[in-house]
Amino acid sequence: MDALAGPHRDHAELVALCDPSPIRMAWHNERLAGQFKYPPVATYGPEDFHRMVAERRPQAVIITAPDYLHHDYAIRAMNAGCDVVCEKPLTIDGPRLRALFDARDRTGRDLRVALNARYMPEMLAVRRALMGGAVGRPLAADLCWVLDTSHGADYFRRWHRQKDKSGGLLVHKASHHFDLLNWFLGSWPREVFAFAELKFYGRANAEARRESYAYDRYTGAVEAQDDPFAIALDRDEISRRLYLDAEKDSGYVRDRNVFGEGITIEDTISLTARYRNGVLLTYSLLAYSPWEGLRLAITGTTGRVELYVRYGAHVTRVPAGREEQADAASGAIRRLTVFPMFGIPYEVPIEPDEGGHGGADPAIMNDLFCPDARADPLGCRSNAYDAAASVLLGICANESSASGKPVRCDDVFRLP
Repeated sequence: MDALAGPHRDHAELVALCDPSPIRMAWHNERLAGQFKYPPVATYGPEDFHRMVAERRPQAVIITAPDYLHHDYAIRAMNAGCDVVCEKPLTIDGPRLRALFDARDRTGRDLRVALNARYMPEMLAVRRALMGGAVGRPLAADLCWVLDTSHGADYFRRWHRQKDKSGGLLVHKASHHFDLLNWFLGSWPREVFAFAELKFYGRANAEARRESYAYDRYTGAVEAQDDPFAIALDRDEISRRLYLDAEKDSGYVRDRNVFGEGITIEDTISLTARYRNGVLLTYSLLAYSPWEGLRLAITGTTGRVELYVRYGAHVTRVPAGREEQADAASGAIRRLTVFPMFGIPYEVPIEPDEGGHGGADPAIMNDLFCPDARADPLGCRSNAYDAAASVLLGICANESSASGKPVRCDDVFRLP
């Protein structure tokens, strides 16, 4: 919305909002008017989606609904003659993925997912190094991604904690990671074997550590005041108006206790996969680390690239006199090293740009709303099959974890 009302308003127009919460839509219209001097847009409830499309005749529909509804609104939009831009993940399971592409093939409409991780400066640096031949032909890849106890915990406060709503972190979160790997390796996954377990969050795990939490949610719970996992939706205007006030018409409770009941997703994930081009992948994801970031290594016939990124550490307990150390621990680190076979290793500079995600957000907005505005030498722009591949590995990994057996990706969805 900021992009359409701001830098892209001269060549794109926001014509309507569709949301179950009139309170949320009113807040957005107030912000559009106050911050951007943008005229208020028409508002519709989900039951009036088809009426909205018929009355406003949009060229494209942007879908930011809960993950399990992405396919439904995308299919309805394409059937109505609209192109689709969807947030990640494209969808959460094989049947929904196949239904999406049946609709796309039948209608001929464009289907895209905003895969903004490709535009992050550290990922552009890796892509550039690989395209420059830094490793030769890739043979093996290893990616370890950790989410801290602020960001990682957030998936266990919201509807994302229910696997039938989000597909779990293997789909909802890891679709970013798998898209990057597909992009770096220049191939699609062929087969995957995975383990995924809930080891840290949830009531049972807390009780095993002899921890007890009586409250279902944090806001208004006096006993949650000293809980480091607590968030309060009544302490700032955005949280209050977008979530707390809107609960009565949206049903969206944003601040569930991460050590409560009803969590069906996993927080500890390990998998191995084989790509069509023969590359072997090892991947892990944790959602309860003291720091947030990743370690990536891709080794090939002529060398190896290693990326280490620490986006920061969630430091809340700082003893007196150690404030400087805490500040240093919380700082970001981005380091890319190329190791030529039999050669001298060297560092590759990484320069973040202005805007969210190190400049990635403005860049992808340019490609979504003004695609002819700039060249794309690194191939950042994704298509419908990239979007499908970004969720396919996670969907297959979920099936593997449930069955205890390897899963062939083509048996779930066939990529070209």
